[in-house]
Amino acid sequence: MTHHRRLSHTLGAVALAALAASAAACGSSGPSASSSSPATTAPASTPPMTSPATTSTSGTGSAAAAAAVSKNWEAFFNAKTPVSKRVTLLQDGPQFQSIISSQAGSGLAAEATAKVTHVTVNSPTQATVNYEILIAGTPELKNQTGTAVNEGGTWKVGVSSFCGLLVLENAGKTSGLPAACKSST
Repeated sequence: MTHHRRLSHTLGAVALAALAASAAACGSSGPSASSSSPATTAPASTPPMTSPATTSTSGTGSAAAAAAVSKNWEAFFNAKTPVSKRVTLLQDGPQFQSIISSQAGSGLAAEATAKVTHVTVNSPTQATVNYEILIAGTPELKNQTGTAVNEGGTWKVGVSSFCGLLVLENAGKTSGLPAACKSST
């Protein structure tokens, strides 16, 4: 398989995993295969990745917020997390439930996970997440940046980050994206 084809399959898996796990926050930068991509937070239903994320925080409670962001982000992108939980870990998750459900059974999505490498808590309601997407434990999308948002006391993957991954899956095209993505991309 050529590198381009592998990357295309990887991006599809990432988007599928993201869809299954929920989307990223508004205001995050758009994704690219080499640098930026969605960010998320979601409570984990499985243990977090092996290496803990580093954090930058300012203010009381920021370390706890960064830990929650990391835990939820990794849970969102974990195929073992039930679809119903992924929906709750994505900003505006119910609008993406059908796509998350349809992608949940995908072979590559089942192998995709995220590893948070750094969280910067920008405010009580927004954080920047640096992460990698792994396929079967191998980093495929490195140095990604996304946004997590705190809604109702839960850190969630921001819609713009999730939609950015969907654009990657769709070879950079915005046509065919869910309506909820059109206002965030």
